[in-house]
Amino acid sequence: MKIVKVFKALFFLSVVIGTDNLQAQQATIGVTAPEDAIVLFDGSRESLDNNWTYWEGPRLSAEPPIKWKIVKNPAGTGTAVSSNDPAAANGKYGAADIVTKQKFEDFRLHVEFLIENKGGNSGVYLQNRYEIQILDGDSTSHGMAAVINEKSASYAPYKGLGKWNTYDIIFRAARFDNGEKKEDALVTIYFNGEKVHSNVPITKVWGGAFSGLDGGNNDGFGITDQPGGIKLQAEGHDVLFKNIWIKPLVLAESQTDIEL
Repeated sequence: MKIVKVFKALFFLSVVIGTDNLQAQQATIGVTAPEDAIVLFDGSRESLDNNWTYWEGPRLSAEPPIKWKIVKNPAGTGTAVSSNDPAAANGKYGAADIVTKQKFEDFRLHVEFLIENKGGNSGVYLQNRYEIQILDGDSTSHGMAAVINEKSASYAPYKGLGKWNTYDIIFRAARFDNGEKKEDALVTIYFNGEKVHSNVPITKVWGGAFSGLDGGNNDGFGITDQPGGIKLQAEGHDVLFKNIWIKPLVLAESQTDIEL
């Protein structure tokens, strides 16, 4: 009898925890930006043109205005933007990536994305340096929600093709003293409401000069003391984005695992 009661209690607890987790994930989709946040993309062409531009990296082959198309939301109401810029066909990253005109240091970032086709590939770059990967079908350190080439993430929160997913990212920029880096950048990431990274240090810019700021400096280790924008990667795939906002922070302590 006691065993049965314990089992029932554990079952009830698991249901409650599961329900809370599901509600947390659902709440991240379409969440409204706080009053003190900056809305970077609201689904409109005006928002795209006002806040973003092509990143002028060494591989840029697209010309303004931005060729990323505003499309109908395939899994809900409203509109989104597609990263499938023709200049980036066949995975030519850096050819048509877009970056915010405004630059940032410490921040909380909210990004919603949807992958339409198998193997869909894009990425969210923090300070136009550090990539948080978007890649269907890959759970390695180069895969979905990874701090790219530094730390893999659980693939379990991913909702699959044709569905909206979210990254909520708390980022602390690298710290310098007289131009010399003293502390690595740090990041904590929630993927569809589930914490998949906590205080992960980022040691370098991966992918070379075509990838982002400082990518061509000392094999990516030559990170400089300057803010950078939020960048979205074009790799010739149908990856959509909507509801992107950012809240600048001042994180004095080496800590990003803070309450959202």
